[in-house]
Amino acid sequence: MIAAFLVALDLGRRATGWGFVLFVGSSICWIGGALMTGDEPLWTQNLVLFCINLFGVYRYLIRKRRPRDAG
Repeated sequence: MIAAFLVALDLGRRATGWGFVLFVGSSICWIGGALMTGDEPLWTQNLVLFCINLFGVYRYLIRKRRPRDAG
């Protein structure tokens, strides 16, 4: 819920990026739990979400913005 709140607040790239970091952590926990219980649909779904959230971390925390055109 905290991650969703950070992303929804749109307080800037850094806050949104940290929201995605929390989403990544949540995905890891869900994948681990699903693997322990043998719930294949759950770990498959969260593996996809994990990849999407990693892209969010890259986009908001790692990637540098392109310079804007002056004209």
